[in-house]
Amino acid sequence: MSETEQRPPTLPRERSCPFSPPPELEERRHADPVSRMRFADDSEGWLLTRHADVRAALADPRVSSHPAKAPQPWRNLAPEMKAEVYLPGFLIFMDPPDHTRYRRLLTKWFTMRAIRKLQPRVDQIVTDALDAMEAQGGPVDLVQSFALPIPLYVICELMGVRYEDRADFMDMVLRLQALDASPEELGATGARMNEFMMNLAADKRKNPGEDLLSHLAHDPDANPALTDLEIAGIGVLMLIAGHETSANMLGVGTYTLLQNPDQWALLRDDIGLIDQAVEELLRHQTIVQQGLPRGVTEDMEIGGHPVKAGEAVLASLPAANRDPEVFPDPDRLDITREHNPHLAFGHGIHLCLGMELARVEMRSAWRGLVTRFPTLRMAAPPQDIRWRDDQIVYGVYNLPVTWDEAR
Repeated sequence: MSETEQRPPTLPRERSCPFSPPPELEERRHADPVSRMRFADDSEGWLLTRHADVRAALADPRVSSHPAKAPQPWRNLAPEMKAEVYLPGFLIFMDPPDHTRYRRLLTKWFTMRAIRKLQPRVDQIVTDALDAMEAQGGPVDLVQSFALPIPLYVICELMGVRYEDRADFMDMVLRLQALDASPEELGATGARMNEFMMNLAADKRKNPGEDLLSHLAHDPDANPALTDLEIAGIGVLMLIAGHETSANMLGVGTYTLLQNPDQWALLRDDIGLIDQAVEELLRHQTIVQQGLPRGVTEDMEIGGHPVKAGEAVLASLPAANRDPEVFPDPDRLDITREHNPHLAFGHGIHLCLGMELARVEMRSAWRGLVTRFPTLRMAAPPQDIRWRDDQIVYGVYNLPVTWDEAR
């Protein structure tokens, strides 16, 4: 064999079923759950596909999120390019103590008590979307009518972003996540997004409201006080993470339910299953399809394999959430599943800050959808659905649906 042939493979992308991760991930987990892989920058590291190993790695302080230590699996973005695209305050790429400082300032906005206060407004946003769907009549594109606007309205109100600006920043978000975007395009799009958020941060400092960015600009707990650059970085992260994940889960989750009519019927007939349904859809459709890249800062052992300082690991969330050692019959959607310790929101210090808000949005949205439109069904064949397999966050670009009019 030549040297090239002996090198480890890249992260698999080809799916045999659009509702399931690439089958090669399961094969790798069965053969060796901690196996060698090649990253987009041509460096070699480790692919973690077992739930226990992914969970342990994400919680280990010797595993870093810093971009200089964690290459990307599917696109080659140099560390200096990440510094240009992402501003200070983009805490998912930070380690303690910087990460700790920013996270502490944001946590009070995402406690259970704070999220409960948002529940009535989330419910109203859902009702408004459903009213508009009903008034229009089927068929409609559920992505444009339901999945996108609900979390978009919520995050815009929370952050104090004008909803009228949604077209601009949605276009920027899509290009920043595109797996085929060139470094030059990422740099240009990142600069546009940063300018947009810098202007917003400056405005919040001069004309504060009751939104998150205004409070960050004047937070007495911030010592030292946050700069406009830091507020903008936090804002970019919140805008992307707070909208993209929930919107795509609502789209692909609804499609998954419709393709499993027994599960749709279970939820329709017993709306008390909504909490379990949300957790199972999060597990079954783990939309962070690449997983989480991390860099190792000290020699350590993962799953019986020695991993050296300076090497990278990729924690595959989709593979971990289909691990049969943790989830019996993992490929089956089962909204009655009781034990569901999925890792869709990550784990460790980078556990998704807005996960409870996302849960509130999904519970309210799917509860409203199945109650208002119990006969909801697809209005197009599967081949007409465009999958978001070209983005960091997986999902569907369109979802035509229709329903029977109430008699």
